[in-house]
Amino acid sequence: MDEVRMMLDQLNQSQREAVTHTEGPLLILSGAGSGKTRVITYRIAYLIKAKKVSPFNILAVTFTNKAAGEMKERLERLIGLPARTIWVGTFHSTCARILRREIERLGYSPSFTIYDESDQIGLMREVMRELNLSERRYNPRSIIGAISRAKNELIDYDQYAASATEYFETIVAKLYKEYQSKLRENNALDFGDLIMLCVRLFDEHPDVLERYQNRFRYIMVDEYQDTNFAQYRLVNLLASAHRNICVVGDDDQGIYSWRGADIRNILDFERDYPETKVVKLEQNYRSTQKILDAAYHVISQNRYRKEKRLWTENEEGEKLVIYEAEDEAEEGDFIASQIKRLVSEGVRFGEIAIFYRINAQSRNLEEAMRRAGIPYTIVGNVRFYDRREIKDVLAYLRVMVNRNDSVSLRRIINVPPRRIGETSMRRLAEYAERNFLTLYEAMKAAARGEVPEIG
Repeated sequence: MDEVRMMLDQLNQSQREAVTHTEGPLLILSGAGSGKTRVITYRIAYLIKAKKVSPFNILAVTFTNKAAGEMKERLERLIGLPARTIWVGTFHSTCARILRREIERLGYSPSFTIYDESDQIGLMREVMRELNLSERRYNPRSIIGAISRAKNELIDYDQYAASATEYFETIVAKLYKEYQSKLRENNALDFGDLIMLCVRLFDEHPDVLERYQNRFRYIMVDEYQDTNFAQYRLVNLLASAHRNICVVGDDDQGIYSWRGADIRNILDFERDYPETKVVKLEQNYRSTQKILDAAYHVISQNRYRKEKRLWTENEEGEKLVIYEAEDEAEEGDFIASQIKRLVSEGVRFGEIAIFYRINAQSRNLEEAMRRAGIPYTIVGNVRFYDRREIKDVLAYLRVMVNRNDSVSLRRIINVPPRRIGETSMRRLAEYAERNFLTLYEAMKAAARGEVPEIG
C-alpha cells in the first residue's frame, strides 16, 4: 500500500478524487493541460493495486493510436507486465479485435481486410464505373463521406434509401448498397463497419454481449466529447451491466462535429447515468493565467457547456496580442517581422511555432518566411502508413491473407511494372463477374489460358 500512497501523493486533490472513485459511473471534466492522461493511467493502476481488480477486466478506449501507445507505455512503467493484459486501444482497434473473434456469427470471415480511406475511394470508383456514373458529376470522396456519416449514425443502406428525399441522397443510397456488396465480395470492412457491425453483433447475439460485459467490468473512455452515436451505443451496451464506466472529456474542446461527433454525449451523460459522480480537473499545468483567462472569456459565451474555469500556479504571463491584417500577405509579413524581432532579442528560431487552421494557408506564410530569410520546417508531411511504398507492401500482405481483396490486388498488379493494362483488367473483371469468380480466381484462370479475352 506504500506504493499506492506514493502514487496518490503525486496528484492534486481533484485528480486524487477521480483516481480513487472506482465504483459506478464517473464523469471527469478535464480542461486542457490538466493531466488527464496521468489520471486515466493512475486510475487503472489504482484499480489493480488497491482494489485488486484483474487487468483482464479493464477496457480503456482512446481516440488515436498514438494516445493508446502512450497509455500502454505509462501503464507498463506503473504496474509492469500485468499492463499487457489490459485492453487499451481506439474504438476501431477494439472493435476489430472483437470482430476477429466473433464475426462468423454475422456470416463474415474473420480474415477480413480493413480498408482505409484511399481503399474506400478506390472501391467506390470501381462501383461507379460499373454503374456508369461520372466521377466529374459525383465525387467519390463526397459519396464515401456521406456513407461514413450514415454509418456513424448506425444507418444501413436500406434505412438510408427509405429516408432519402433529395436527388443526391437517392444516388448515395444506390451507391451505398453496391459499395457494401463489393466490400462483402472482397471480404473487407471499412472503419464505419467495424463499429456498426460490433453494435449489430451485440444487439443480435445477447450471449456475446454478456460475455464481453462480464469481461470489461471497468470501462474508461477518453475524449468522450468527440464520440459519435455509433460509439455512444457501443460504450453503453458494454457498460450497461456493471455501470462502472468512467468517461473523460471536455465539452469546451469538442471540434469534430463535422465528422459525426455529438457533444450531447458528454453534456447528457448524467441523464444517461443519474448516479454519476462528476469531478472537474481545473488546475492547468501547461499555460499562463493570461492565456487561460483569455480562453475562458471566449468559451464562456458557449450556450451549452459544463461550467469550469481553469487556473494555474504558473506565472501570470504576458498579455496576448491580437493583430488584424488586411489580407494574407500582410498577415505573413507581420508574422515574419515578429519572428525577426524575437530572434533579435535572443529567442532561437527553433523555439517559435506558427499554427494555421488548414494546409492551404501555408503557402502565403512560406512565401513571407522566404522573403524575410527565415528558416522554417513544415511539420506533418505524409504519414508513414500513407506512403505509396508502404501501402503497396501492405496490399501484398492483404492479398496473401485475403485472396478476395480485389482493391489491394488492383493496387499491386503492376507493382513492379508487369505491362498489364486497364483493358486487360477490365476484361478480367468482366470474366470474373460472368463466371461468379473473384478477381484473383479470374487471374489464375487467365494464367492457365482459360480466358479467351486475354491474349
